[in-house]
Amino acid sequence: SYSFCTLLRIIHLNTTRTMPAEVIDGKKIAAEVREEIKKDVDMAKADDHGVPGLAVIIVGERKDSQTYVRLKHKAATECGFESFQIELPGDITQEDLIAKIEDCNTNPAIHGLIVQLPLPKHINEPVVLALVNPAKDVDGLGPQNICSLYTRGKEPSAYPCTPKGIITMLQRSNVQIEGKRAAVIGRSNIVGLPVAHMLQQMNATVTICHSKTADIAKVCRECDIIVAAAGCREFVKADFVKEGAAIIDVGTNCVDDATKKQGYRTVGDVDFEACLPVAGKMSPVPGGVGPMTIAMLLSNTLDSFKKQLPSKSA
Repeated sequence: SYSFCTLLRIIHLNTTRTMPAEVIDGKKIAAEVREEIKKDVDMAKADDHGVPGLAVIIVGERKDSQTYVRLKHKAATECGFESFQIELPGDITQEDLIAKIEDCNTNPAIHGLIVQLPLPKHINEPVVLALVNPAKDVDGLGPQNICSLYTRGKEPSAYPCTPKGIITMLQRSNVQIEGKRAAVIGRSNIVGLPVAHMLQQMNATVTICHSKTADIAKVCRECDIIVAAAGCREFVKADFVKEGAAIIDVGTNCVDDATKKQGYRTVGDVDFEACLPVAGKMSPVPGGVGPMTIAMLLSNTLDSFKKQLPSKSA
């Protein structure tokens, strides 16, 4: 429900704006990125430099993790990568898992290495993830890369995939970042904090919003860019949005829907229909950030591969 003033504002926008927000098509942008990557891989192969190698270690038989790994494998092979799927039993010891990671770290055919999360409870995730070679940490979430991300004057070997995808969506949609105000809703280590820092590095003035932020709608309404990563279904309403603002919706939430074959539909953290008349540009769910995450994983792997190529001046 909206306040009387908010309803008047929405009515005003609906009667004065002739066009709804431009939809930022993450699926289309991701396809463009993957095509560019494939061309680079084809050129490297033609020059006898080999191809990028991406390894994904999966422990156990979680169906969701298996689905994610299949998607990564499919995208990698379509771009001409060599894809290594390393499937390990759920009862593997931490020592044996570490040994497998060390094998991948030293394998010259592997340029990117991911340990699919979550891991079984008997595995210490931080300890295991810290052992991935930072040069092959294409998730960009290892301690050395995160430290470099947050240290002024340093650059990580790879930026975290989802935040990098968000920035790429904004850039390729011609959203000005420098000098603009941005609100990031959510402060997770995977999305909220890294993307806030990356926006700040690009000279935006950033506010991180969270569950204790007072009058969060007012804070967001003062911003030109909103990144919604709250993990709360359709949390961002029309009264959060400055007219013409750009919105990136990171959320993935399931809503019961008997009309759908699977019995549910996916919605984001933004009330898409309510915000569409107010925003200038916004990403949908599905078809927004999701496809970009895998595209950025491939981009990071390609970058790691290129760093190992002979110098042109050599």
